[in-house]
Amino acid sequence: MHDDTDTTEPLDERMIVELMGRVRRAGRVREVEVAGRGFLRLDIPNGDAWVTQFVSPDAIYALTPTTETIARAVAVHEQPEPVSRWELPAAPAPRTADTDGQDGDHDDREPF
Repeated sequence: MHDDTDTTEPLDERMIVELMGRVRRAGRVREVEVAGRGFLRLDIPNGDAWVTQFVSPDAIYALTPTTETIARAVAVHEQPEPVSRWELPAAPAPRTADTDGQDGDHDDREPF
């Protein structure tokens, strides 16, 4: 039997989340608004800590409701990787007092 009454409650479930690009995550999923748009907040257990990701619903392939125990077990094997060095530009060499202003190619309009 289908109930047509509008009693929709905000999403707050333990789920396995499958994203485009063959990415799987698991944890607590809640609906949130970020910059005026709807996102899913995914809190992923990581030992005694949590990793939070905000996911666009457009990137989701599948949501599978599950228990907290199963979500934690899946999360152990599907942890987000931290930012890798290759994703960041190389840091500029530190300037010393001996070389400040003597190399001739410093642009005073740049903030650093």
